[in-house]
Parts: sequence; structure tokens; C-alpha cells
Amino acid sequence: MSQKPVKKAVVLAAGFGTRFLPASKAIPKLLFPVIDRPIIQIVAEEIVKAGITEIIFVLSPFSKNFSNAIKSHFEPFPSLNELLLKTGKDKLAGELEKIEKMANYSFVFQKTGRIGAAIAIDSARQQVGEEPFLLLFADEFYYADPPWISQLVNAYNQLGGNILGCIRTSKPEDGNRFGFITGEKVGQTATKVKELVEKPGFGKAPSDLASMSGMIFQPEIFEAISEADKELPEGKELYHTYAIQKMMGKGQIFYGVEYQNYRFFDTGDRLGYLKSLVELGMEYPDFGSEFKTWLKSLKI
Repeated sequence: MSQKPVKKAVVLAAGFGTRFLPASKAIPKLLFPVIDRPIIQIVAEEIVKAGITEIIFVLSPFSKNFSNAIKSHFEPFPSLNELLLKTGKDKLAGELEKIEKMANYSFVFQKTGRIGAAIAIDSARQQVGEEPFLLLFADEFYYADPPWISQLVNAYNQLGGNILGCIRTSKPEDGNRFGFITGEKVGQTATKVKELVEKPGFGKAPSDLASMSGMIFQPEIFEAISEADKELPEGKELYHTYAIQKMMGKGQIFYGVEYQNYRFFDTGDRLGYLKSLVELGMEYPDFGSEFKTWLKSLKI
């Protein structure tokens, strides 16, 4: 199919990490380390694996400290690099330089007023322009083969339209956490979406296919967000699913693409973050084996 390629990614990074307070009061949760790399860096690296090198971060307008800390992580730090080189830490200096140069980064502030993921998305309207784009939530990521974002881009290149990354889950409690899609399968991993239900409630999911982080949108979503914003009562949170439903009502096609060969790391809550540390710590080249031995010694 002929359509514009996906060249830009929008990463929503404006949250306060309230589930991690007081630890997240002064340090953005997205900079919490997963061993030696912050969560948001892992997300950016996964974007680059898919060949996307224009990354737009949507930051909180309420905390300059948070925003500056996230920007600083991706921007050059010449004096630190110089110190590392002078002290023989060339490998570390190279790793920092790689982070700085692996993509073109831009930073925008989320609009104030109404809250919700759709408002955060709309804040990147000018930077995205009239192009399709990848959307990610910055507090969860996947390791997959092929890489999870590549799976989305490959599906988009084949099918066109709009793409929603999905996983299978039948846990009743996930009805309170995720949106769920229904529709007709059009391939081994793709479903043409008939309906998207946002957080249907405990045990009320209309299917076992949950819509997760990782979406590709046509630029028409921005107008759909504006329309939904005008229709919702003041003070009501504007979910991106409202805009998706409006787009579908106007004939925009959506496909749910089920991630294959993946491991899901949900660092958005304390337990998920701890599980991620343990699982990835056991695989860390420098001390994974020693860490596993120590865990076994606990006899828990």
C-alpha cells in the first residue's frame, strides 16, 4: 500500500509518577534506572531500533526540574565526557555520546487546562505536522523478536491505516487497566478493529485483546482530539480512545496488531518496576549469574 512512512515518534512523558512518591517528588520516575539505564532511555533505544530517529518528548508544564532533568539526559554534557576521557573511561564516554547522537530530540510541554493522554498527544501537533507518527507511553516497554516497534511499523507498511499494539490477556483485573478491541482477524497477527472500549471494568472486557503502548496514528487524530475536547464537559479527562472512536466514525481504519515473541516490562507501578529490575538483573552480563545465585540463597 502507498502511504507516508513513519518518521517521527511522540513519547508521553508528562506524568508525576504519583505511585512512586516520595521517591518521584524530585526525580522524574522516567529517569529511574533499570540497572544502569533510565526507563525513558530504553524506550528511546527501542524507537531507534525501528529506524525512527525523530523523537518528540511531551513533558510536564508544572515542573521545570522534571523537564530539565529529562532534557539533560539526552543532551550533550561536554565536561562530563571530557572527564571520562581524561580518566580512561573511554567506553562510558562512548556510551553517553551514543545516547546524545542516536536521534534528533525535541521537547514540548503538555497543554494546561483539561487533562488526559489526548491533550498530551495534541501538544505535539506542530512538531508532527501532516505526517503519520508513532505514539508511546514512556513508562512501559517490551523486548521482542523482532523488536516490538518494528512489528508495528512493519504492520503499518503492509496494511496502512492506523495501528494499535496489543497483547492477549484474560485476567479479569486487566479490565480496569487497559482498553480492549473487538473485530475481525485479517492476518496472523492483525485484527481490523470494530470497537475499542476504554477500561471496561473488572471482568467486563469484550475480548482478550488489550490495546497497549505502541500506536501509529494518521495526523487526522489531531482534529478528532479537538472535536472531542469541545464535546466533553469541563473537567472530564480526555482519553485518546475518544479521538480514536471519532476517527473510526469518519471511516478511518484501525488495526490491532498482537505483539509476538515479547516480554512486557510495566515500570509504571512499584511491583512492575521491581519485577523488571529482577528479571533484567538476572540477565545482566556483568553480574547476572552472581545475582541469580544470591536470589536462590534467600530460599524464599
